[in-house]
Amino acid sequence: MTSTPVKDGTVTPLKGIRRTAARRMVSAWEAPVFHLAVEADMGAALTVKGRIPGATVTDAILAACARALGEHPALNAHYGDEAVTTFGSVNLGMAVDTPAGLMVPVIKDAANLDIVGIAASRRDLAQRAREGRLGMADVSDGTFTVSNLGMMGIEYFDAILNVPQVAILAVGATRQEYVGDGDVGAVWRPQARLTLTCDHRAVDGATGARFLNSVKQHLESI
Repeated sequence: MTSTPVKDGTVTPLKGIRRTAARRMVSAWEAPVFHLAVEADMGAALTVKGRIPGATVTDAILAACARALGEHPALNAHYGDEAVTTFGSVNLGMAVDTPAGLMVPVIKDAANLDIVGIAASRRDLAQRAREGRLGMADVSDGTFTVSNLGMMGIEYFDAILNVPQVAILAVGATRQEYVGDGDVGAVWRPQARLTLTCDHRAVDGATGARFLNSVKQHLESI
């Protein structure tokens, strides 16, 4: 990118992937969205790194989403021209912070990968994103997106749709909370808030709720 000095600042035109992303953000604000949130127990996800070499909590989240999307295909979809297109393959986008700004590379056919395969794809795509080596094929054809800001200390947030996708999941920081347990009373557990943003033209509240609870269940038993 070439920057142009101006009084008290610089002008940097957006190009390529970033320019495309900026245009999609404008379209996203036109969508009638709603938000759903649940608290998930992250105890099982926090053990993934010790059980599976090279895997992280993010990989557990991606794997849980991939499984849930296979069970709830209405969320694995695009909206456009007053029609909804659902997909058989889960192409899972993941938001990555890079020196050039936010990028969303896509793990293709994620529902057919185990957590080891998801971790390998995530590492490769994230590294190439930060090195500026992504091509259009790496950021195209996503059917659902996950944005995890937990590692930055953000407790919860509402993510903006990655249009034409009909939903996106925002993941907040894991923190210890005193929660009730039916057998032993209240105990301290690692909890994280999962917030789902849905396009109401394609997804209703009950459908979104069933999907989000499915993600929670998979994540808690990963």
